[in-house]
This record gives sequence, C-alpha cells and structure tokens, in this order.
Amino acid sequence: MPKKILTNNDLAKMVETSDEWITTRTGIKQRHIAADGEFTSHMATEATKKALANSGLDADDIDIIIVATTTPDQTFPSVASKVQAAISAKNAAAFDIQAVCSGFLYGMTIAESMIKSGMYKNILLIGADKMSSIVDWTDRKTCILFGDGAGAIIISSENGPQKRGIISSIIKTDGTLEEILHTTGGPSSTGTCGTVSMNGQEVFKHAVQKMYSSMVAVLEKAHIKASDINWVVPHQANMRIIDFLAKKLNVDMDKVVSTVNEHANTSAASIPLALDQFANKFKKGDKIIMTAAGGGFTWGSLLLVW
Repeated sequence: MPKKILTNNDLAKMVETSDEWITTRTGIKQRHIAADGEFTSHMATEATKKALANSGLDADDIDIIIVATTTPDQTFPSVASKVQAAISAKNAAAFDIQAVCSGFLYGMTIAESMIKSGMYKNILLIGADKMSSIVDWTDRKTCILFGDGAGAIIISSENGPQKRGIISSIIKTDGTLEEILHTTGGPSSTGTCGTVSMNGQEVFKHAVQKMYSSMVAVLEKAHIKASDINWVVPHQANMRIIDFLAKKLNVDMDKVVSTVNEHANTSAASIPLALDQFANKFKKGDKIIMTAAGGGFTWGSLLLVW
C-alpha cells in the first residue's frame, strides 16, 4: 500500500462531502494514494517481492507473470514486463490482463488453466491499480470510492491428488452494460486515459445480482453448500454490497472478509489485499469463495481450499 493516506475528512476539504456521508453509504473511512512518481509497476513490484519472500521461491522459478490492471504506467510496455525486469525473472513470460475490478479473479482462472495444461509450474499473479490517476477529484460521487494498491500471489502445481487449491471458478462479461461503469477516454478514442464515470444505482444492482449468481454457480459446480464455506472474500467496493451479498448467501458476517474501510476500492488489487490482511486467520483446509464485479461489465467467482 502507498504510504500516503487520504481520510474522509481530508476529502471533505476537497469536495462537498463529509466523513458521516461517505461512511454511511460506503463503509469507507480512508484510502491509500500513490505519491507523485509512484506508478502501478512500483506497487506491483513491491507486492511481488513480498510474495516471493513468503513462498521461498526465487525470481528464476517463475514461469509466467500476469498483472491484472486498469491503470498501466504506459499504453505499452505492460506492467508485467516492468515487474519481470525489476525482479530479474529471466525465465518468465509476462503480460497484462484488463477486466477492471474482476481482473484478479480472471487472472486466477487463466493461471489455473495454464498450470493444469502442464506447461507451467509457478505463475506470479498480481492485482495492481493506481485508481487515483483516473478519478475526477471534483466528482464526489466517484472520488470517494477509490484508492491505490497492489497484491501478489504465486500459484504453483502440486503433485498427487488435489486436496487444496482452486476447486471451481466462473468468469462472465456483459458488454452491453458498458455505460453504467466506464472511463471517459482511451488511447484510440480520445488519446487520453479519461476518468471514471459511474451510475451507482445500476452498478449496485448488477454487481449484487451477478456476484451472487456466480457464487451459487461455483458452489453447485463443486457440489458444496454455502453453509460449508469458511470464508467469503468479496471485491472490496462498498460495504453495502458486501452486507447484501452475505445476507443473500445466508453467511454470517464473521465469515466475510472486509477491508473496504481501510483500502476503499482498489480495483484489481482489492481481493489480494484482503487475502493478505486475513491470511493469518485462514486455516489449512478452509473453503474460501471469492467474488467480484467491475466495469465492462465483468464479474466472476472462484472457490478454493486453503
């Protein structure tokens, strides 16, 4: 996480809002904001170094680097290639994927397929976004929601019968819903990155419906009941969405991971940051379901055994 913290009270000095207004509607109390000259690749690299240290692997052991991001440093090269150079992962291919807030789950699904193909053993997956760079800081409807950060995991193959790891997953897209959550520009249309534009009510409606339905589909695919789930790790966008999902799934809130109050919506970094913060509470064998929705409109869910 970047060192700079922007609280709700700080935001109240910038736009017409208040800590009470933001907290009541979103559950967010603060967000981390990247410093001048601190790019998505820098945050991604720092997260990678910690993941490598935790795994006991060396950079040379990594076969593929995947970065889920909406906010690359440049149009090209990819953030993944910058990370590859920064850690000297000379054996790794590297590429970015873009599915906004669902990007990390898309990346996990891609990594799972690549591992199961037998061609690759260790895949570094990073979710990293500098959302502050595409936020209109005069728009109080959107600027209160986002923050910056990065999280990284390493997905590896394991010999023998599958007793842990990814059990089932589903990813979906509905491009007809573009207008409810998009940016106002892009390289081939305006020559700029644009800023976030959102219809909050429509996003809430579709996010809840699609995240819930994808969780149900993943559980059915794995023949597991919601009551057997130990942890739910939702995309950290809004506490109201998280609460609503828990109620629809009939899961106690003490099983639901929530970090939105501290991080706000960090897009593709949201789920790995939540995993990192709660990892010391997870136990071997725990069934964990993750779910996300984002611009595009993209969504998905993934079930794993810790």
